[in-house]
This record gives sequence, structure tokens and C-alpha cells, in this order.
Amino acid sequence: MSISVEASAGSGKIFATPEYRLSVLESGSGIWTELPPIPGQTKGLPLFCRLVSVGSDLIVLGGLDPVTWQASDSVFVFSFLTSKWRVGAAMPGVRRSFFGCASDSDRTVLVAGGHDEEKCALTSAMVYDVAEDKWTFLPDMARERDECKAIFHAGRFHVIGGYATEEQGQFSKTAESFDVSTWQWGPLTDDFVDDTVTSPICAAGENGDLYACWRGDVLMFINDTWQKVGQIPADVYNVAYVAVRPGKLIVIGNGKALAGYGEATVGYTCDLSSARWVKLETHVGHVQAGCFLEV
Repeated sequence: MSISVEASAGSGKIFATPEYRLSVLESGSGIWTELPPIPGQTKGLPLFCRLVSVGSDLIVLGGLDPVTWQASDSVFVFSFLTSKWRVGAAMPGVRRSFFGCASDSDRTVLVAGGHDEEKCALTSAMVYDVAEDKWTFLPDMARERDECKAIFHAGRFHVIGGYATEEQGQFSKTAESFDVSTWQWGPLTDDFVDDTVTSPICAAGENGDLYACWRGDVLMFINDTWQKVGQIPADVYNVAYVAVRPGKLIVIGNGKALAGYGEATVGYTCDLSSARWVKLETHVGHVQAGCFLEV
């Protein structure tokens, strides 16, 4: 199933702060449902929070408080086995936002980069053991990475792009990978991406294939280079989330802005053997983030 953070304009005002909620797409049936709200979060989810799945749990990390807009160190865990929320151990160290985040899908969540409350980009990284409810710091990365992307692939935590404090939005083309077996970062990979405006949204398949959505194209990492293998449907204006399942690619994002507030949610599945796209039935509202969970 695919899980998305979607916004609704609770007050109906065009410039009101949106309230974000969690919507679940059963990819087999195409049916959307909503998860129960997090207890105590009356104004919705933290803005720009991160979502990852670990086993049968959904983890919601960080973001900005929807009332004060201050960075949050919160961790919330939803169990699909019990249909209940619990509060996880808070993220340690400085309060960070716009960090890269990924999971090994089995036990741990890895976090890297972002910026602190002084808008200084970070090199620090850490790992959260969901079962033990415990955080551990990793060695620092080789460079600062604000607004980086992250993915767990082939036993490594890959952190892609981002920018240093003094670069202010000039994204790095480099990537670096943390090997969980040796507990070490590998050397910087130069020119991993070919853009300094943004970083691609990546997704890994069970067979080791690595895909990315970038500037309207579907890319695949082949022989140490990104190669175009398809084109995203034109009405997906901004990709928020990508998942690779056996034989298919799932892309969920935002379309053109609606009159009043928000953007139309747009989603597709692509048959990777035929390159045929099928449109998903979707909600109306801005999609902020997403993840895939198999239960």
C-alpha cells in the first residue's frame, strides 16, 4: 500500500495554513482510506514531515509545528497490526528539518543532513531502531547536505544532492553512501546527478534496480549512469513519491493548482514491461510526501 501526506484547507481560506493528514492507497484495489489522526495533533501532521515504513509500522518524523512553525523532533509510530499510534523517542541533537530519510524496511530508520534552527546545513546523521525505540548517531558525512534526498539500496544508505549553508539552494551533484555492515561512509560519488537545481526522487526495486523521477522523465541507473527509460505523464506537475513494485512503477504527485486552494493529486502506475501508464483514482489536495508499506 502507498501512504501519502495530503493537505486540506481546514478553514476554507486561500492563505490558511493547510492541515495535513495521512491517506492510504491500496495499490491492488485502487481504494483510498484515511488513517486515524495522531492523538494530540489537533492541527494535523507537522508540515514537511518525513514518512518511512519499517515492517508493518509507519514512522512519521520531524517537520514543522503547524502552529508555531518551529522545527519538531517528534517521532510517531503507527502499527498496521494494532491500528494504534504510539510516541517514539524524539530525534536527538539539534532540531533539524528538510533532512534525508530512508529505512531498511526491516528494523531501522536512517536520517541525514537537513538544517538546524539557525538555517545551517548539517553533516550529521543518525539511525533509529524502531523495535528498541532507540537513536544512535552515525559518523558525519563528508559535506553538508540541506534538502537532500535519501534511499536505502543494496545494503547502503545513499544520501543524494542537497547543498551547504553558503550555497543556499545550489544543489550538489554528489552523493555518498553509508555501509551499515562496516559502519562507514564511502567516498563521495561525483556527478551522481546532473542538476544543481534539485535532486531526483529515487526508488529501489526488490531486484536491485534503481529508478528516479526527474524533470518529467523516468530514469534507471544502468552501468553507473542514469539513463532515460520512460516519460512521466504530462499532468503530473510535481512528483512527490515514487515506488517500485514487481513489474510496475507507482508515481504520485501534484497537478495544476485548483481554484481556491491546493493542487490536484495525480497518480499513475506504469507497467514496466509495456511502458503503459494507468491513472489512479485520487483525492483532491496537495501531496507532500509518501512511502510504500507491504503488510
